[in-house]
Amino acid sequence: MTKSDVLLYEKEAWASGFLRLAGIDEAGRGPLAGPVVAAAVIFDPEYIQAELSSTFGALTDSKAMKEKVREEYFQILESSESVRIGVGLIEAPEIDQLNILKATHKAMGIAADQVEADFALVDGLPVKGLPCEHKAIVKGDALSISISAASIIAKVTRDRIMVELDALYPEYGFAGHKGYGTAQHLDALRKHGATPAHRQSFRPVAELNQLDLL
Repeated sequence: MTKSDVLLYEKEAWASGFLRLAGIDEAGRGPLAGPVVAAAVIFDPEYIQAELSSTFGALTDSKAMKEKVREEYFQILESSESVRIGVGLIEAPEIDQLNILKATHKAMGIAADQVEADFALVDGLPVKGLPCEHKAIVKGDALSISISAASIIAKVTRDRIMVELDALYPEYGFAGHKGYGTAQHLDALRKHGATPAHRQSFRPVAELNQLDLL
């Protein structure tokens, strides 16, 4: 894939008359603790086409990038007047209430609303209740520059939240594993129990809670 290919979906939407085209992605569906975060990013068409090979030459799926590079792109995106950013965040108690899929979709809807998107490119599968038309793209975070940018915003935002939670609950190691069910995290859960930041409905946490009731 050439670098210009990551604008193919954007160009199709622009040609159809959608001027506020957002890329949407999420971070944090799988962890046992912390929020799920969704981001929506709208590029000015002239800006992204002019800067694609230079400023954004290394931008891709956030999971494939080193933390330092993600942080650099986060700063570029956040500081540019040619980029609009929306962020939706659903905390653990609401995730337990809704379930993780509905919570993720709600976060995506919040992010899309913030940027007033009239069309969206979404990583993964179709999203129920999104407040605009959208196209779902499997592995879209590597195929669309707008989704790649959203993946950066979502992941860096969430990672920073997990570092803040690490300061509140240092015994769990949130800054390292970001809430995922690592051996270290599971061991800390067994020793200390769940925090208010934990998703009580997720199996390892729920099973430990059940044992506490016996």
